[in-house]
This record gives sequence, C-alpha cells and structure tokens, in this order.
Amino acid sequence: MWDKLWREFKALVTLRSLRTRIFIIILLVGTVPCVLMRHGILNNYEERAVENRIATVQNQLMIVGNHLLSNNYFDSMKSDEKSRAVISAELEMISDLYEGRVMVINAGLKVVTDTYSISEGKSVISEEVIRCLQGEGMSHYYDREHGYIEMTTPIAESAGEDGSSVVVGVMLTSISNDSIMSTMEALNRTAVLLENLMLMGIVALALVLSNILTRPFNRVTEAIKEVKAGYSNDPISVPDYVETGHIVDAFNQMLDRMKALDDSRQEFVANVSHELKTPMTSVKVLADSLLAQENAPAELYREFMEDIVSEIDRENRIITDLLALVKMEKKVQELNIVALSVNDLVELILKRLRPIARKKDVEVVFESMRPVVAEVDEVKLTLVMTNLVENAIKYNKEHGWVRVELDADHQFFTFTVSDSGLGIPEDSLSHIYERFYRVDKSHSKEIGGTGLGLAITRSAVLMHRGSITVKSVEGEGSSFTVKIPLTHVTADTGVRSGG
Repeated sequence: MWDKLWREFKALVTLRSLRTRIFIIILLVGTVPCVLMRHGILNNYEERAVENRIATVQNQLMIVGNHLLSNNYFDSMKSDEKSRAVISAELEMISDLYEGRVMVINAGLKVVTDTYSISEGKSVISEEVIRCLQGEGMSHYYDREHGYIEMTTPIAESAGEDGSSVVVGVMLTSISNDSIMSTMEALNRTAVLLENLMLMGIVALALVLSNILTRPFNRVTEAIKEVKAGYSNDPISVPDYVETGHIVDAFNQMLDRMKALDDSRQEFVANVSHELKTPMTSVKVLADSLLAQENAPAELYREFMEDIVSEIDRENRIITDLLALVKMEKKVQELNIVALSVNDLVELILKRLRPIARKKDVEVVFESMRPVVAEVDEVKLTLVMTNLVENAIKYNKEHGWVRVELDADHQFFTFTVSDSGLGIPEDSLSHIYERFYRVDKSHSKEIGGTGLGLAITRSAVLMHRGSITVKSVEGEGSSFTVKIPLTHVTADTGVRSGG
C-alpha cells in the first residue's frame, strides 16, 4: 500500500500524472485571467484617476489664470492689494485641496508667488516652464514612484484682433497622488479578497474536474487489471473519449492476438507431439514385427530396416525444421547483413535444384530484369529462395514448369516463383504459413514434407522487414512473391545497418 502511495506521489510531483496536469491547466486557466484582470482594473483606474485629477486641477488653474490677467497680477503698479490677496487665497485653497504646491512664474522666469513661500523672487530654470512660455501649451508629468503630479499651465492674454495670444506667465503646480493611491490600495485589498475566494473555488473545481476527466482512464486501467489477473477474457469497452476508445481498441486487438497466439501455441504443441510420435510409432511397429518373427529371412530384415531408417530420417527432418523455426523466431536473433548480388545467389540456388527438377521433367526458367545488389542475410535469403523453388518443383505436375523472376526498384527487390503445379485451394491460402499445415496431407507425406517450410520462409522474410504474398488457382499453379528492402534497416532504431 505504501509503495503504491509513494508511486502516486512521485507521479504527482514529477507531473507524470495526467490528473495533475489537468489540475494545473485548469488552475492556470482560472487564476491567470483573475490576476491579469485585477492588475488591469487597477492600472486602468490609476490612469483614469490621474487624468481626471489633472483635468480638474487644470480647469481650476485656468480660472485662476484668468483672474491673474484680469487683476494685472504681474504688474504691481496696476494691481491692488485686495485683488492680490484674493488670488493668493485661491492659490492656497488649490494647494491645500490637492495637497500640493503652486508657483506663479512670470515671463522672466521669476517666481512671483509660491504657496510654500520658499522660492518667491527666485529664478526657475525648468524645461517644461520654458516650453510653456514659448507657447507649447499645457503639459503634465506623473511620477508614481515619488507620488506626485507636476503640471505647467500657461497664463496667456489676447494680443490682437486675430485671436493670437501671448504667454505672460506660467503656473507650475505639483499635487499629491496620495488619495489616488489610497483608493487603489482599498480596491486592491477588495480584489485580492475576491481573487482568493475565486482561487479557492477554482482549486475545488480543478480537483473535481481532474478526477472526472481521468475517470475513464482509471476504468481502462481497472479493466486491464481484471484481464491481467485472469478474472475476465472478454473485450473491454470504455467509449467515453475518442482516446480511450483508441486505447481500448488497441488493447482488444492485442487481447485477440494473445488468444490467437495461445491457441496457436497449444495447436503447435499438439502438432509437434503428433508429428514426432508418428515416426516413432512406425519404428516401434516395424521393430515389434521383426521381433515377432523368429526365423525371418534376411531380405525381410533389410526391408524393415530400410523402413525404420526412412522413419528416423523423417523424424530428423522434422526436428531440424523445428530447430530452424525456433531460432528464426527468437527475438535476439540477429541478421548477418552483407551486400551481395542477388542475381548470382539465385543462379547458384537454381543450379543446386535443377537436378531435382530434371527427375520430374520440370523446366526451371530464370528471368532477371536487372542486376540487383542488396543488404541481406545470405543464409536466410538462401533458405527463403530454396524453400519456394523446391516447393514449386515438388508440388508440380509431370512435364511442368517453374519460372523465377527477379526485379527491383529504388527501394525494394522482388523475387517471384511461379509454377504450373497443383495450386492451393482458396480456403487454404490464409493457413499455408501455419506450422505443420498441409494442403494435401497424403501428397505431402508422399514427398516428405514436414509442413514447416513456409512458416520458416515467412519468418526469414519478416526478419528482413519484407513481405510475402501468394496467388494461386487450384489445379493451375501458384505464384509466390517476396519483397525485401535493398537497404537493411534495423527494426528498433530505424537506422541503416549494412555489412
């Protein structure tokens, strides 16, 4: 139990769990927009609040500016003390209201009035002030880090009938943004609270959804465990998702394949037992017959001994083919790949088999379309070609023919063996590669077949990552076609490996 919990914990930590990944995705999809929305709302509020504050203050400053002009504030000879006191009071009110500072600067860059009473009579050298005096209009600067907004407001009077104006002074104003920041902090606290509540809901939703979304995969796992434990051999069905459907289909196909392999194994064991027992039974019967005759003539002994030797040879052929088939099907079996001329190899094989063909008056013809050089295992390819040509000869008619064709393209070479022999019934075509399967058992026994030749041939072809196909008409003949890559590619890595 602890091992299982530890494995699940490691899967969660290393993000190998689908449930964990779904949980994280839902959590991110839920929380990231909330966080972005909170920051977006706060930033938008700050921008709008600053703009509104600037617009409000600028309007008030423009009103004060008009008062300055109407009361000749910059000309001490024309202005009276009462008007100057009223304007100073207005400036003080703006300064107090917005927790800031207002300085009135004339065209000579001298500070006429300072609500802080610090810089009156001093000169101010400021780029913004100079630009404002040059007629560039109002400007502002927001310093969030230091918590203030600085504005320059021109004081302009009309200069003629054409509507032009002359800037005679500037109001340089600095106001605090404390009220804006206080409101933002209050909004931020409320937003964080709502965000945390939403986060808790999103976490709960992510947990529920991750469990619900992965439940079909858990059902697939449980169903596979049932089959693994031997409690059920029935196909499983979890059609909730397309993905689970694909997994289940693949598993059911594998289950069918395993059942077929198990049936094939049982049938193979039964066939091996039968095939090996038959010659031994014949040998025992012959030996018992000899023992039962006390004065049997030497000719009878010789005849029985020849039959016994024949049965032993048959047993030896079966064992040899079985060993070859077992070696062929071993997963660790390696091919000894060499680059060789397939044309020369076919010529050599046909040279060995033509004496057998002459005994049955079967004509063997070789047609080579082009020179073929391929990377193959010479021993196993020889076994493939020999089995096909020898079968074509043995299962042929008297005065028949066998045609061997060799061709190639830029990727594969094809080796085709056609004959005018007995042919294969249509219902037997899907079984001819099975071990010990014989189309005509009596004829096969007559010519000494073991029923393993085509099984060995097919295994050797598959080891080369090739294919073998057959076309046949009963009573007219058969045609086997082997297709093998010119360049050998390993099955596990897909990398060329030549000799």
